[in-house]
Amino acid sequence: MSHKVSKELAKHRVNQAREDFEAGNLLYDKQFYKSANNRAYYSIFHSIKAVLALEPIDFKRHKDVLAYFNKNYISTEIFPKSMGRRIQNASTIREDSDYDDEFVVDAQKTKEQLDTAEELIRLVEEYIRSK
Repeated sequence: MSHKVSKELAKHRVNQAREDFEAGNLLYDKQFYKSANNRAYYSIFHSIKAVLALEPIDFKRHKDVLAYFNKNYISTEIFPKSMGRRIQNASTIREDSDYDDEFVVDAQKTKEQLDTAEELIRLVEEYIRSK
């Protein structure tokens, strides 16, 4: 994959992240918090995949994407260490929201996930521009 194609894929993935983020906000406004958490997580996930497109590298499993990003971008402080904890939290909340019938999530927790997604999109866009 050429560098140009990788950058185009990265931009495409950021656009997908923005779409997921906007969908999450719409769901949040309707008080569909579990679904909003799902969209916030996928916004985060697509943002991370945008960064990986610049290498280019890809993984089939979410946990592998997150682990690689944490090892190569969070641990090395290309992205803030605090973002690593927030990403992990979003992943856990998304899994609980999607798979745990008894999981209850409130507006505040959901807003935190959306805030994480929004901040990561901004950081990823800055990172892509710098490449």
